[in-house]
Amino acid sequence: MTIKLKYDNTNTFFIRGKNENILIDTGYAGTLQAFYKEIKKNNIRLSDISYVIATHYHPDHMGLISELMKLGIKLLLIDIQIKYVNFSNEIFFKDKRLNYAPIDTSHAVIINLNDSKEFLNKLGIKGTIIHTPSHSDDSISIILDDKTCFVGDLEPIEYLNAYENNQKLLNDWNKILNFNPKIIYYAHINEKIFRKDE
Repeated sequence: MTIKLKYDNTNTFFIRGKNENILIDTGYAGTLQAFYKEIKKNNIRLSDISYVIATHYHPDHMGLISELMKLGIKLLLIDIQIKYVNFSNEIFFKDKRLNYAPIDTSHAVIINLNDSKEFLNKLGIKGTIIHTPSHSDDSISIILDDKTCFVGDLEPIEYLNAYENNQKLLNDWNKILNFNPKIIYYAHINEKIFRKDE
């Protein structure tokens, strides 16, 4: 079951697995109280969230991760993302009101992309994680076996024709199309019911 949470500029998603649950992305640093209100509105307890994963480490997708980790939620970190985790630190440090604490990767659960299907299966979530680097080198997409896809800031497939030679974006969409997606959840626009003829 997927629940869309909207409390900041970034759509975040709660996926309930048979054994454990996962949160995809967070809002900007400083939005914890808004996050609390949103999960309460959706009958989600903080203790329901086992893991948090970022589709990439831009500030509007990972701003709450260090705070959530302090509250007992585990960070699921893909190995290709490790060197990007602290990309946003300087942005947050500029605003002293945030009192931002960097993510401590020594407490993260780090997995290889190739092991993602097996890991998610242990949570009771059938799906896989793929590398979709056209937006940023650390960008990933989560694709469930029911053809639900979470693509973060990946530009919509409709934008392909607006570019000349955007091979990275084309490659990312070809990867996703191989899974025959039914619904695409984006971080900043509404979800799209996907039809092959579009």
